[in-house]
Amino acid sequence: MEAANHTTVTEFIILGLTDNVTLCAIFFVIFLGVYVVTIVGNISIIILIRSSPQLHTPMYLFLSHLAFVDIGYSTSVTPIMLMSFLRERTAIPITGCIVQLASDVAFGTTECFLLATMAYDRYVAISICSPLLYSTKMSTPVCVQLLIVAYIGGFFDASSFTISFYFLLFCGPNQVNHFFCDFAPLVELSCSDISIPAVVTSFTAGSIIVVTAVVITVSYIYILITILRMHSTEGRHKAFSTCTSHLTAVTLFYGTITFIYVMPKSSYSTDQNKVVSVFYMVVIPMLNPLIYSLRNNEIKGALKRELARKIFS
Repeated sequence: MEAANHTTVTEFIILGLTDNVTLCAIFFVIFLGVYVVTIVGNISIIILIRSSPQLHTPMYLFLSHLAFVDIGYSTSVTPIMLMSFLRERTAIPITGCIVQLASDVAFGTTECFLLATMAYDRYVAISICSPLLYSTKMSTPVCVQLLIVAYIGGFFDASSFTISFYFLLFCGPNQVNHFFCDFAPLVELSCSDISIPAVVTSFTAGSIIVVTAVVITVSYIYILITILRMHSTEGRHKAFSTCTSHLTAVTLFYGTITFIYVMPKSSYSTDQNKVVSVFYMVVIPMLNPLIYSLRNNEIKGALKRELARKIFS
């Protein structure tokens, strides 16, 4: 904390994705559209789930919270990125940078926990054929506890990044070679010892990614075993269809964060890092409601009923 009080840097300059004027104009239109679709799509998912009694199940409760987290996740970075396309110089005060970093980590970590929770829920739903036993196993108190764990996990990881940031001293260049205040490029600008902050954040983020990935993997291994043991082809198809949307979302999300946090830094450039970060922080929050609505018959059915009710009421 003492090091932070001696810093000579009061703001950071966000370099953004590109300094080409033409590309900035094109990217602004594209990502503004992406952001609008993200907000409208995820809010629509939340409203639909809350207003449709048929969707008042654990699976859709977790999905509504995933939609909420996706809104926060995208909002933590997209507005600043859009501003960088319109300005020659996008400056963020240190306090604003901390808030952006903390919110980004909190929502991203919570998403990891929610995806793991949804995988566990699918395992319970498929392995327990009885609806009564399923409702007991995934009762409201259990679902609330799982959600609390997800949000606490996000808060804990964000706290570790925030505290680590305060131990960094910035006394030189303040240009962040990214489109938001990511921890890695901030560490590169520090003129103090970065060993402890780097180890702490790597350990907390890495542990959460590994634990949630293991939960998802084990859940789907058991799901696959359960499906293969089913004698009915129709039963297999129905069981598998309930998992495809979630499995698609998991593959997209974990595939990109693995590229960022697991692969050796020497194997890809800063520009590649930016592109992948745009995909998992801006594009995936837009894709999630589309994935879950287009591939889910219950969502499509509930949407048709709500539209019919609005039209004929």
